[in-house]
Amino acid sequence: MFKKILIANRGEIAVRVIRACHEMGISAVAVYSEVDRASLHVRKADEAYPIGPAAAKESYLNIDKIISVAKQSGADAIHPGYGFLSENAQFARACADGGVKFIGPTAAAMDAMGSKTRARQAMEKAGVPFVPGTSRGVDSFEEAQAVAERIGYPVMLKAAAGGGGKGMRLVHSPDELQSALEGARSEAERAFGDGEVYLEKAIVNPRHIEMQVLADEHGNTVYLGERECSLQRRHQKVVEEAPSPVVDPDMRRRMGQTAVRVAQSAGYTNAGTVEFLVDQQKNFYFLEMNTRLQVEHPITELVTGLDLVHLQIHIANGEPLPFQQDDVNIRGHAIECRIYAEDPDNNYFPSPGKITLLLAPSGPGIRRDSGMYEGWTVPMDYDPLLAKLIGYGTDRAQAIGRLQRALNEYFVGGIKTNISLFRRILRDPDFQAAKIDTGFLDRLLKQKREADGHSDAGAAEAAVIAAGMFAMMGPAAAGSLERTASETPENVMSAHSNWKAAARREGLK
Repeated sequence: MFKKILIANRGEIAVRVIRACHEMGISAVAVYSEVDRASLHVRKADEAYPIGPAAAKESYLNIDKIISVAKQSGADAIHPGYGFLSENAQFARACADGGVKFIGPTAAAMDAMGSKTRARQAMEKAGVPFVPGTSRGVDSFEEAQAVAERIGYPVMLKAAAGGGGKGMRLVHSPDELQSALEGARSEAERAFGDGEVYLEKAIVNPRHIEMQVLADEHGNTVYLGERECSLQRRHQKVVEEAPSPVVDPDMRRRMGQTAVRVAQSAGYTNAGTVEFLVDQQKNFYFLEMNTRLQVEHPITELVTGLDLVHLQIHIANGEPLPFQQDDVNIRGHAIECRIYAEDPDNNYFPSPGKITLLLAPSGPGIRRDSGMYEGWTVPMDYDPLLAKLIGYGTDRAQAIGRLQRALNEYFVGGIKTNISLFRRILRDPDFQAAKIDTGFLDRLLKQKREADGHSDAGAAEAAVIAAGMFAMMGPAAAGSLERTASETPENVMSAHSNWKAAARREGLK
C-alpha cells in the first residue's frame, strides 16, 4: 500500500481525501497557495507545502510545482480530487513520468472521454444511445442549419471542450441559429481556448441522471447506482440525490450496463461517472463522462455503504475490486446540498470574507463534508463551494425531513451563503413530490415571493437561531450574534472567479 499520498487540491475535497488517507494509515501531504496558508486542509494534513500565488495557474494548476513537491515530500501517489488538474491528461502523464502513481484513469482514457465530440464518436461506435445531432463540431452556419432542419427545433449548441454551461445555447427557431452559433463559439473560445461547437436535439424538460462506475486494473467494471442531478442553476448542479425517484430496478440495470459499456470502450480504470439525459418517456441518452471523483460522491457512499475514496486508492495500488456487481445493493435515500459562499438575495454574488461564527448541524442521518472553520477567511480566488450537507434516511421523505432539520441548525456568520435557498427548495411541494427536471430551479426562482415575504421568513429563521444562542450562551453571546448577522464584506466580487475557465484553458475538459 502507498505510504504517502499528495492531495493536489484544496477545500472540502482535500479534507475528504486526507481523512481517507488517515483511516488507511497513509500519510497525507497538502499543497497550498499563498491565500490558503490557513485553510483547513493544510491544518489536517501531516505535511504541507506552498506552491505559489493565489492565481490557480501559478499554484493548483502548476504541474511542475506539484510534481516537484511530490518528489520532495516522498509521496508515492497523487490524488487530484475534482476540478483543477483532475481531468488533465498532461498531469496524469507527468505523474507517470515522475514515478508517482496518479489516483485516477490513464491519460489515454482521459483523452478518449475529455472532448464531448470525441466521446460521442466513440459511443457511436460502441452502440451507446446518445442525443441525435452531430458527433463533430459544425464547420459552418450552413451545416448547422441543415442539421437543425433534419432533427427539428429546438436544438442545443454545445462547446466540445465545455462544461458549466459555457458555450451552450438553446435555439428555438431558425432565426436564432446564426447569432447563437457565433455566440457559442466566441464564449467557448474565451472559456476553454477551443471554439469547437457541436449541435444536438434539445430534449424538453429532461432529467439529468448520472451513473457511478468503478473499474480496476484487472478488467473488472461495476456500476454503483445512479444520482439524480436535475436541480441546476445555469447548468450547475445545486442539489443531488440517490437513488433517482424515477429510476426503477430495470431502468437502473439498463443504465448501469450502458455506463459499464461506456467505461470499457474507453479502457477506463478507477472511479468515473457516466452522465445521461432522460426524457419524459424515460428514454436515456449518453451525455458525457466525467473522468474523476464527483462532488456528489457522498450520496452514493451513503446508499451503497462503500467508501469511494478508499476504493480509488486500492484500485490505484493495483488491487482488484473486492466485490462483484451482484454484491452492490442500494439502501435508503440520500440528498446533498452544495453550500456556497454566495448571496441568493443579491443575484448570487460571491461572498468572500471572515467566518465569524459557525453553527454546524449534526444528529441522525446527517453528514457534513466541509472545508471551513470559524475564524477562517474565505478567499475570493476560487470556486465558492464551502461544504456539502447530506441527509440520509430509510426513504426519501425521511431524508428530506432530516436535511430540513439540519439546514435549520446551520448558521455561517460573517459571510452570505445559499443555505436559505435549500430551505426553500426542500419545502417546495413539487420537490417533495419529486416533480423535478433541469428547469425546476429556474421556475422556482422566478415565482413570486410568498405572502409574508421571503426576507421575513429569513429574518424569522435568524431570530430562532439568535434565541437559541441567547439560551445557550447568555446575553453577551446574543449581542455578538446580532453583530455577526449584520456584517457584510466590503470587497464582494462582482462575479464568480474564473478558476474553472483557467483550468480548462490549461487542458481540462
